[in-house]
Amino acid sequence: MKSFTEYLTFNTDKRYDLKNITETLERCVKKSAIQEGFCLVSAMHISASIWVNDHESGLWEDFWEMLENLAPFRKDYKHHLTGEDNADAHLKRTLVGHQAMLPVTAGSLDLGPWEQVFYAEFDGRRKKRVVIKIIGE
Repeated sequence: MKSFTEYLTFNTDKRYDLKNITETLERCVKKSAIQEGFCLVSAMHISASIWVNDHESGLWEDFWEMLENLAPFRKDYKHHLTGEDNADAHLKRTLVGHQAMLPVTAGSLDLGPWEQVFYAEFDGRRKKRVVIKIIGE
């Protein structure tokens, strides 16, 4: 079994942002030379997520609206007693999840017809990383 690791770095201009990383992941799979296996993509920060879904702007608006309804930005979170102001970002990350395990078949990501992979940022404007770990034969 072989393994391949690469790191992506993000520093978004906005507090909330969504970046399509599908093509970057495909390049990493090709670079790894792994034909059959898995590609793990994991946000390495507690206020960011990996989201697999459709590349469609209306859905993105629905995504942000849903998250804001479930974990709105508020000033009265207990976490803010520590001096932070990003409790909503932690909660949004909990709702979306921090990583995705993607199949690799015949040397490519084996995604559904509309699936794309996104880095979701909930507390941007500072440097954050994502780890890509590809394992297989």
